[in-house]
Amino acid sequence: MNVGVAHSEVNPNTRVMNSRGIWLIPFFSVPVVWTLTNVIHNLVMYLLLHTVKGTPFETPDQGKDRLLTHWEQIDYGMQCTSSRKFLSISPIVLYLLTSFYTKYDPAHFMINTASLLSVLLPKLPQFHGVRVFGINKY
Repeated sequence: MNVGVAHSEVNPNTRVMNSRGIWLIPFFSVPVVWTLTNVIHNLVMYLLLHTVKGTPFETPDQGKDRLLTHWEQIDYGMQCTSSRKFLSISPIVLYLLTSFYTKYDPAHFMINTASLLSVLLPKLPQFHGVRVFGINKY
């Protein structure tokens, strides 16, 4: 921000509506935007934490971790660490915010609950190393 710099606009806030991308916002309602935010966040976190296996760099572990997902490798597999707690709490907080802003609409509530469960269940200690129906086994 340039403080004290002259510009030709009387009020720079008036140019916001002409900026790129601003007109996409009115096409969605507030509940739809919050539900999309929640579902996209949970989908990306599921893909990054629970489907990607191995390490992106050379490690001296002799390939021991190549069959483990990123979630299973965090903190060497120790449960209930601060980083695992944070990664477990963040989708819950987003879910609560989404539920509030969608005014607990049943359709949005079901979509958001399914999205939350799909991201929280793989984080449980009981699912460490478990591949349901053999999905992502190799």
